[in-house]
Amino acid sequence: MITPEQRAIRDVAAEIARREVAPHVAAWDREHVFPRELFATFTDAGLMGMLVPERYGGAGAGYVAYALAVEEIARADAGCAVTLSVHSMICAVIDRLGNEEQKRAWLPMLASKNAIAGFALTESDAGSDAANIRSSAVLDGDAYVLSGRKQWCTNGRFAAVVMAMFRTGGAGPKGVSAFLVDPKIAGVRVERITEKLGIRSSDTCDLAFDDARVPRSALLGAEGEGFGGAMTALAGGRIGIAAQATGILAACLDASVAFATQRQAFGKPIGAFEGVSFKLARMATDLEAARLLVWKAASLADAGEPFVVEASEAKLFASTAARTHASEALQIHGGYGYTTEFPVERYYRDAKITEIYEGTSEIQQLIIARSLLGRLE
Repeated sequence: MITPEQRAIRDVAAEIARREVAPHVAAWDREHVFPRELFATFTDAGLMGMLVPERYGGAGAGYVAYALAVEEIARADAGCAVTLSVHSMICAVIDRLGNEEQKRAWLPMLASKNAIAGFALTESDAGSDAANIRSSAVLDGDAYVLSGRKQWCTNGRFAAVVMAMFRTGGAGPKGVSAFLVDPKIAGVRVERITEKLGIRSSDTCDLAFDDARVPRSALLGAEGEGFGGAMTALAGGRIGIAAQATGILAACLDASVAFATQRQAFGKPIGAFEGVSFKLARMATDLEAARLLVWKAASLADAGEPFVVEASEAKLFASTAARTHASEALQIHGGYGYTTEFPVERYYRDAKITEIYEGTSEIQQLIIARSLLGRLE
């Protein structure tokens, strides 16, 4: 199922995770550090351009390779993995919705020039209900004036470009448009840095737009296509978050097997007891199931076929499994698991967010149910 080229990308990501991420992740988590220099290494390895076509300086590797790489990075650190995932998601949307000028302006930079892409969608009253966006973009001559507040912007402080959603028309999804914004322009500022339970090595902030002027060329697609652009981004991003959750689950299994083999109780390794070994068996089974769901959605995306429902299924299953088995991994470690001496407490904290961002588990179930039943309203 996995091609030699895809396997090679996975192996590169795994080696970088082992060499450049794993030795530092405990300190990054403890000190809430965004390891900006790490993404130069990702860029040099081609990981930042996995979803960017070769003609724009990327690898053109596709979603399966992207999912494999994100899983390996998440196996070492889920925070670094989500930075890569969101960056790649924005690259894919620019390639899909952008005009030639926008592609040439942004994609080479994001793929090969050590630049990071960010995402600004959520507002205080617009999370799962993304169509309720209130931040506005008003056309004034040859520029749009952007006003409003965005919460929980991934990569916001370090982004060279942010894909941001603003209302250009009436109420509802058809009034929302997408813009590619350089967050360093006048009128854009970081209003608050978000302190988080987990994924602390990722950057999350609130961005304030105070009459920030951007040229007409910043509009991504046509006016009123922003909501669709956001949903396109989220659908592709769900493959990345499902892969991130799978990586967390793989890390839980790695740590739990090692501990169950070494830790002694009542004269033998605790893995010899069914209360532990059966937990490991279920963990391994759910890991394989999560991977297959991710690969299915990614393969459909690579083939240009519909994948929205499959991406939702992958994210729903993988995130639930990651959260469930992170708890089990902590339980297997006993008192040690509740300390920072072992990494499972971090996996436990990191896993929960995968059930929330890029669409909550409830939203994923809604998407899946509607694909089966239609809208029963």
